[in-house]
Amino acid sequence: MKLHEYQSKQLFAQRGIPILKGKVASTAAEARDIAVELGGRAVIKAQVLVGGRGKAGGVKVAKDAQQAEEYAAQILAMNIKGLPVRKVLVDQAAEIKTEIYLGITNDRAAKCPVVIASMAGGVEIEQVAKESPEKVIREHVNPFLRLRDYQVRNVAAGIGLPHEHWKAFGEIAAALYQTYWDTDATLAEINPLVINGANQLLALDGKIVLDDNALFEHPDLAEMRDLDEEAAAETEARKYGLSYVKLDGEIGCMVNGAGLAMATMDIISHFGGTPANFLDVGGGASSEKVAAALRIILSDKNVKAVLFNIFGGITRCDEVARGILKALDEVPTGVPMVVRLVGTNEAEGRKLLAEAKMITATSLADAAQKAVAAAKNK
Repeated sequence: MKLHEYQSKQLFAQRGIPILKGKVASTAAEARDIAVELGGRAVIKAQVLVGGRGKAGGVKVAKDAQQAEEYAAQILAMNIKGLPVRKVLVDQAAEIKTEIYLGITNDRAAKCPVVIASMAGGVEIEQVAKESPEKVIREHVNPFLRLRDYQVRNVAAGIGLPHEHWKAFGEIAAALYQTYWDTDATLAEINPLVINGANQLLALDGKIVLDDNALFEHPDLAEMRDLDEEAAAETEARKYGLSYVKLDGEIGCMVNGAGLAMATMDIISHFGGTPANFLDVGGGASSEKVAAALRIILSDKNVKAVLFNIFGGITRCDEVARGILKALDEVPTGVPMVVRLVGTNEAEGRKLLAEAKMITATSLADAAQKAVAAAKNK
């Protein structure tokens, strides 16, 4: 789950990271009033959960409140990478001397957090790492010992930060790590962290990505989710407890079990098809849950065939079959469907689907080949 810049910076400020004064506006008039409070000159920043706002024209510096209103009206009318801009952050304008990147994320290979820093701030760190890897410094953190002072000094020295800023940099790095840890984030970054005209360090931008699997421990953070920025299918999937990721292919997949879902996607690709989604209905899926999953798959206009791969253990095959038939009653479709049911009550499930004249398969390879053929003939 991604947080907006203004939400991330609020969490930073709670832990002592210096940020600029600013407020969120949803109308141009509100933006003008906020700019007046800030003294006139302000930065208007689109609040959308994608990168590249500046390049898209979603960040503008206004010289006075009137121009702030004009820029806010322009930005609020924009779509950036397909997402409508519904809010803008009106921030104080800052004099920037130096831009720094500072972030903390999960290093899955090393199985621990890693601090990443660079004096090449203000641009995407992936671009810096690709073009100038020597400018990116990494420091792994033992999660039992947390971030140590000597590690922060290693980072400061590694990026060539002037010594006079080491103390403030250390305090900000410690607060950023605390934010990362407290929120169960997978990423907490400041880009850029700037040295301003008064020779102070300030967080000009902020980004936090939370681990969805830990949100049950953070109901206050879960409430920050912006449903306007989320695909309707993902919202519906979460409502029913489904693990769903939309992809760009043509064969919709409904599977029970994450590993089996990955294997299903792989074998579709092996036989020349392209999966349209990852969807795991989980164990013990009820007919209602299966029906919801099928509705989500069929809402994708790119889907030309659907492959059901159900291994019935906890999940009963006849219950899955009833869910499929229930969904088809609610959402009639001409999309061909291939079903492989194996396990508990598979005979009953196959009988129900055979009566509905659906394509059945005896093995995963057989099912994948039939689904690929059906999609190509559609």
